[in-house]
Amino acid sequence: MSELRSVMLNVNEGVAELTLNQPERRNALDPIMRAQLAEAIIAIRRDRNVRAVILAGSKGHFCAGGDLRALAGAGLDNEGWLQRFQDMNDWVRDLISLDRPIVAAVDGMATGAGLSLALTADLVLATPRARFSASFLRVGLVPDCGCLYTLPRVVGVQRAKELMLSAREFDAEEAQRLGIVMEIVAADALLVRARAIACSLVQASPAAVSMIKRNLAPQGGELAALMDAEAQAQALAMGTPGHRTAVNRLLEKQAPLFNWPAAT
Repeated sequence: MSELRSVMLNVNEGVAELTLNQPERRNALDPIMRAQLAEAIIAIRRDRNVRAVILAGSKGHFCAGGDLRALAGAGLDNEGWLQRFQDMNDWVRDLISLDRPIVAAVDGMATGAGLSLALTADLVLATPRARFSASFLRVGLVPDCGCLYTLPRVVGVQRAKELMLSAREFDAEEAQRLGIVMEIVAADALLVRARAIACSLVQASPAAVSMIKRNLAPQGGELAALMDAEAQAQALAMGTPGHRTAVNRLLEKQAPLFNWPAAT
């Protein structure tokens, strides 16, 4: 096992378990966690003995998205934000395009970039207490980490727009109906089931698995172009008054200005 402060990587019998490990902050992505994820994903891509990947969070949390305090205190200009998002896109693209199967095991929150991270997986398992949200608009931002590409491919364009524009939270049962979640599994059985699926996939033909993924993958430069546009849009959004106001209100525990109306 290679253990880093924020990310754990354990490779055993062809299965790499990649675990976000800052449960006290609901595994929110900060610069250290992002850097360590990039390092771990490079190691996975280079290790041809790895035949399947499990993506999980520790202690009842998957990933609560970006760390808002770290974002608010970054002090970057547009060029700095663009570089940060482009750097992040490198490892996100590596996950989406990985030629080996990825199983996400989602417990707790998968919001914002946490939802994007779950969507990089080929198969998503979730517990009944899992909660999902494309929450970016709550803080005046656009979806990132590939979400503008992955979410509409899973749920369709209109539903993706609704989830992004409402920024609403939805549970594991709705996520399953939408096609985001494959199976709902009890919390104490989540990793057991994820490991069983991953170990089964280890026995499959790696060439056939790779070709299945390749033929279902984005063609040409479609993914790269969309993620570059996503990074540019997010860099611009980071400098807007709407983003700064929304983040400050959240950090000061004030009611958000934007709320999706309840259905009547």
